[in-house]
Amino acid sequence: MKYNLVCGFETHIELSTENKLFCPCKVKFGSEPNSNCCPICIGAPGTLPVLNKQAVIYAIKMGLALNCKINLFSKMERKCYFYPDLAKAYQISQNDLPLCGPGFVELDSGKKIRINHIHIEEDAGKIKNESDGIYVDYNRAGVPLIEIVSEPDISSVEEAQEYIEKLQLTARYVRVSDARMQESSIRCDVNISVKPENSDKLGTRIEIKNMNSIAFIAKALKYEYERQVDVLESGKKLVQETRRFDEQKNRTEGMREKEDASDYGYFPDPDLSSICLEQKEIDEIKKNLPEMYYSRKKRYISIGVPEKTASLLIKYVNVSDFFDSAIKNCKSPEKVANLIIGQIFSFLGSETEKENFKISVLPKDLNYLVNLISDNKLNMASAKNLLSKALDNNENLKDLANKFVSESPKFDLKQVCCECVKDCPEAVKDYLSGKEKALQVIIGKVMAKTRGSADAVEAKNIIKNIIKEKK
Repeated sequence: MKYNLVCGFETHIELSTENKLFCPCKVKFGSEPNSNCCPICIGAPGTLPVLNKQAVIYAIKMGLALNCKINLFSKMERKCYFYPDLAKAYQISQNDLPLCGPGFVELDSGKKIRINHIHIEEDAGKIKNESDGIYVDYNRAGVPLIEIVSEPDISSVEEAQEYIEKLQLTARYVRVSDARMQESSIRCDVNISVKPENSDKLGTRIEIKNMNSIAFIAKALKYEYERQVDVLESGKKLVQETRRFDEQKNRTEGMREKEDASDYGYFPDPDLSSICLEQKEIDEIKKNLPEMYYSRKKRYISIGVPEKTASLLIKYVNVSDFFDSAIKNCKSPEKVANLIIGQIFSFLGSETEKENFKISVLPKDLNYLVNLISDNKLNMASAKNLLSKALDNNENLKDLANKFVSESPKFDLKQVCCECVKDCPEAVKDYLSGKEKALQVIIGKVMAKTRGSADAVEAKNIIKNIIKEKK
């Protein structure tokens, strides 16, 4: 029997607010353990939470960007469970009346992955297993989260990967989170089941907790699909449970039976008032949303940037912003794009460096460099060398380019090409006999005479026309 994969996600994204959700403590990754917490964070008796308005605005922005309805009335509730990283034995979250939903994420195929809702909640602390004991760091306790709950619409590993990548891009473009999986500021609970092909009945749902790597999500889904099919094929029944993914063994392992919402005993938080919004507030937030990645990609393609290059540019929001600044009044946006994904990406190297995109070169100076190429004052090879030099030595690109142009020999490219064709009769003869590579001899002469300042592609075209006219 053939089985179909059915998958849905509960995706937690930390919001990049300055302060925590209910107290003034700073939100800062990598601080000394328990240095960013207070009595409110850990629920000390007599403390009262105060809702961070900025977190609500960020959640609304994310909801709007994901095509969600924003509910004018929502409320905060207590989700009751005991675990050492949750000092007050409950988590402030939303259940019956969440802030956003329903909505959807559209994949490149056109398929829409439905979003059931998005709610606000506080993060828990972090348990650390050390050789001498188990410790709890409450720095993360109270950090504002949004949880994006999808419907079980994902039917392949590839769709799952694309869905998470699009959530990550959306969070970065609306600037509500850096959404870095390596720092757990975006992490997923993956719900997976299998069902017989052509059946409408969903199978037993298994949850894989706290996935913070797209590569590991793919591996976990592949393993879990095969495991569930094997269980069913052997005549056994699957049990609803929570599992974890072992990154060393590339397999999932059982943790505990899966809870349902009713197990948490949700009830309205008596210390917090309901969230009441006006439509004009939502309209104002919507009006100020930035241009999204999918819209930018279409725009880049429309101005001559190849689709593959456009996809690389929109992958990092800071790169996309830099590109937009660099192509203002630019004669060749494609050349700007090529220099970014070529020279600059090579200089930066890591994904984090590309995300941050902190370089000494200004967008206007890259624009200036490319316009020099378009005006035939500089060739691409020289431009690449100048850009690399500016990046490596933290030098001013415009000054380097002006100095190079002023020191370059002045020449008439057509005249130089005519002289070189005349000086290379054997190469001309070989070219006319069908040996295309023979042109490289003449082009080499041109580059030598111009001290590398000529555009090799343009020189090649001129040489071909000269030979054609003489033929």
